Amino acid sequence: MKQLGTQKLETKRLILRPFLLADAEAMYHNWANDDEVTKYLMWPTHETVEVSRGVLEEWTAGYRKADYYQWAITLKAEDDAPIGSISVVSQDDKVEMVHIGYCIGRKWWQQGIMPEALAAVMQFFFEEVGVNRIESRFDPRNVGSGKVMEKCGMTYEGTLRAGDWNNQGICDAVMYAILASDYLAN
Repeated sequence: MKQLGTQKLETKRLILRPFLLADAEAMYHNWANDDEVTKYLMWPTHETVEVSRGVLEEWTAGYRKADYYQWAITLKAEDDAPIGSISVVSQDDKVEMVHIGYCIGRKWWQQGIMPEALAAVMQFFFEEVGVNRIESRFDPRNVGSGKVMEKCGMTYEGTLRAGDWNNQGICDAVMYAILASDYLAN
């Protein structure tokens, strides 16, 4: 793997870019303060903009590392305000694997935005970074998240019963992945 850090990525409708401290208001109002968005996530709903600002301070500090990947999802047709995020939540260099996590504001659900963002990130990791495996998981009650993975060509690998936790408590973890060989075959 050739660690490149968070690079600006562009799709037909989106720009994925590093977060800025100035994104705190948009982060808070567009997704982080919404209990429906955070329902199946591992971090609590933000109570104030200051909480979002604190998270962004940590995230922006991470950009100094070449193996740190955290993108703000923005719409080209609108202002530069983030509407969600997509990131590497864990990685294993020995097996050349990245584990992707994502969330987006409810206003932008079911518009194909998250599959578009995930596809761009997958392309970056397979074609630029040189990973062999991209994986992700979701709570089976969060059906939309699984649909995003399927739309991007990821394959169901199994369900870890009571193998994870989120804001709902202990939960099953449905695992999906795609290998570089699968990606390149398509």
